[in-house]
Amino acid sequence: MAKHKLAKSHLIYALSPDVDPALRVQSGDTVEIETCDCFEDQIQDETQDFGTLDWNRINPATGPIYIEGAEPGDLLVVDILAIELAERGVMTTGPGLGVLGDELQHNAIRMIPIDNGHAVFAERLRLPLRPMIGVIGTAPKDNAIPCGTPGDHGGNMDCTRIGPGARLLLPVNVQGALFALGDLHAAMGDGEVGVSGIEIAGKVTVSLHVWKGSAWPYPMLIDHEHVMTIASAETLDAAAERAVKQMAGLLVRETGIAPADAVMLMSAAANLRVCQVVDPLKTARVELPKNLAEQLELKLPVFG
Repeated sequence: MAKHKLAKSHLIYALSPDVDPALRVQSGDTVEIETCDCFEDQIQDETQDFGTLDWNRINPATGPIYIEGAEPGDLLVVDILAIELAERGVMTTGPGLGVLGDELQHNAIRMIPIDNGHAVFAERLRLPLRPMIGVIGTAPKDNAIPCGTPGDHGGNMDCTRIGPGARLLLPVNVQGALFALGDLHAAMGDGEVGVSGIEIAGKVTVSLHVWKGSAWPYPMLIDHEHVMTIASAETLDAAAERAVKQMAGLLVRETGIAPADAVMLMSAAANLRVCQVVDPLKTARVELPKNLAEQLELKLPVFG
């Protein structure tokens, strides 16, 4: 399988069926993808005036990547092999931003150095790194969707589980899938309540496989511990309900378990989590322990 590199000069601001690919690869190929931070690296100083930012350049993704042989109805399986972070990240919040935006009077910027496996939040406060990808997805079937908005195609899901070692399954809606990613975080708490994690540039290495004959129209995530469904909606309640129904639907369809048994199993052993509450759509996930999925013989993708 071939290895490729894609520079951050190939930026897009929407996942769209109408964007020309920046790179073409074969199923099974590996790609090292360079990214900007979510501000397109515009913030370089804590004293910087918010008014200097170009808000049309927020949440860029690098791509898109055309995967040969990917057709509508397939699944794109994205293995996140590694995330390499830049030497410094940034956080920001202020009036109208995040959950406390109605209480804050001034914009605040914090530059956060990365040092020896930690983010230096303050002189006496070092946070462990938890690298993750905020924006990752395929092109939707019809209209372009801004990279900052999550949906059934993926996008700005801001799910803390989308990090090294995870496997993300995304629907292929158009020929070639047109995959892209960006918006890395050195660390982020579930919810992203202040409107940003530790936003940072970096490089992500992924392998991309086309999974034929296993159509599933929503994002699904697998790591060493869990199988997860991820859903977005206008309200957090609606996103949570969609994530639960998607997991139930997956279990019923793929394992033959009865709907009542599926929801009782989730109620007993799965966790409903918040991904983010600050984007145009809110995002939630259901985490089902992987050993239960294996006991039910849930079919999961395997590549050599």
